Amino acid sequence: MSPFHLDLPDVFDTTGARRVSRRRFIRVGRDVAVLTAAGLLPGWRHTPRPKFQDNPFSLGVASGDPNASGAVLWTRLDPSVLASADAADREVGVRWEVATDDGFGRVVKSGEGRALAELGHSVHVEVDGLDPNASYWYRFDVGGIASPVGRVRTASAPGQSPDDLRFAFASCQHYEQGHFTAYRHMVDEQPDLIVHLGDYIYETRWGTTVPERLRSDEEPISLEQYRERYRMYRSDPDLQAAHAACPWIVTWDDHEVDNNYADEIPEDDQALEAFLARRAAAYQAYYEFMPLRRSSMPSGPNMQLFRRIDYGDLASFHVLDTRQYRSDQACGDGRSSRCASSFDPDRTLLGVEQEHWLGAGLHDSSSRWDVLAQQIRVAQVAIPEETGEDVFSMDMWDGYPAARQRLFHALGESANPVVLTGDIHTHWAADLIRDFSNPDSERVGVELVGTSITSGGDGEHTVGTPSFVEGNPHLHFFDAERGYVSVTMNREVCRADFRVVPYVTSPGAPLLTRASFVTEAGSRRLQRA
Repeated sequence: MSPFHLDLPDVFDTTGARRVSRRRFIRVGRDVAVLTAAGLLPGWRHTPRPKFQDNPFSLGVASGDPNASGAVLWTRLDPSVLASADAADREVGVRWEVATDDGFGRVVKSGEGRALAELGHSVHVEVDGLDPNASYWYRFDVGGIASPVGRVRTASAPGQSPDDLRFAFASCQHYEQGHFTAYRHMVDEQPDLIVHLGDYIYETRWGTTVPERLRSDEEPISLEQYRERYRMYRSDPDLQAAHAACPWIVTWDDHEVDNNYADEIPEDDQALEAFLARRAAAYQAYYEFMPLRRSSMPSGPNMQLFRRIDYGDLASFHVLDTRQYRSDQACGDGRSSRCASSFDPDRTLLGVEQEHWLGAGLHDSSSRWDVLAQQIRVAQVAIPEETGEDVFSMDMWDGYPAARQRLFHALGESANPVVLTGDIHTHWAADLIRDFSNPDSERVGVELVGTSITSGGDGEHTVGTPSFVEGNPHLHFFDAERGYVSVTMNREVCRADFRVVPYVTSPGAPLLTRASFVTEAGSRRLQRA
């Protein structure tokens, strides 16, 4: 037996019924990361490339986490095509190349990656040595079959700044509740970057469905079940086109694992070890299907996802994880009046380490704009009940008021903070103020909340101002259609256009812009454009 042999299938093909030691998860996960980084796993030896009868790149290509000299290039080989070539359990060599043109007339980088069976035959190539603030095209090849072509754009170098940065952000794409038409419109805008804020998949089926996209009712628990769920989503041509169009920055929310989970606490009753096994499987599948760097490779039920991505001195993206380290929701979760436990100063959404990391990053930032890519609404929304009492969402920052005040203190260290949010399937725009009981309180930043790609079905255009918006004067906009937010930043202004599609339960919906807002550098407030 090789001295580097790891019993990977036993570790990663987990089910909720198995009793799995968290210590073993963490130890083996770290071993995988270390050996992979060192090039010592068996899959990194030279191996012949099999011959395929069908296209092994049916899941498309993607790029992500750009920096000034490169990015991650991703693909994943189709398991059915691998099986037909008797390669389902083998390492497969995959060629890649990067060019300055989409016809590959000038190839500037090339090499060979390894698609390991233990990582679901995914490929994560960390390309370096490219020029800053430049567009490149990339593709993969195996067995003489070429992948689709993707475009990647590098970030600006430290001390430099692009004239502007154009990006879109999105979240909540329930495959069975609609067509991903919004992504096709997003591609037409030719953004430099797409930011995805979570709920890339849904572990459960709920609400309305599109019959032709209907799949299993069974919730994923094992690694193979989560892999199958991602394969279903990645089969969508509009989603594939968006991944190929530009690099992505990704973070997760809850449905990548289990609705409303909080660290080691699931939504419903599950034994701790069973839930950690499920979380490890979910995290492993997430890594396999996302264009993430090796530094994010999971260690069992743990995964390093919070990170920082800089675009010269124009913008820094502080990518947050509000699921893996949070305290359990207070007051019974859901909507509730605030109980005493919700005010506990020790309760956290980010965890101590991530809070310190974010605070230090904002304090030391030299960027014109600090962008927080995170999942759940930060601005307070007090919803009046018939009893006259206000209720709040305990799963959002409203349920963690002490943690939110620590966040606001950190935002005060930034010159121009902009918070990006997903999760709630509706568009919002808000000023973030120090004291929500005082509309004239100090402003610490602005928040842009994007609606869902499909979750919730067709949605509806909101005519007039809902009463809860009127009762929260720091809120400027609300709409309940589907879509995304398109953002353009330069040194003077950040502009947000709230895009919508009027329906998703049938394909081909047009694109509309429901509202546009700007925040001028130094103002920390939103204005209608």
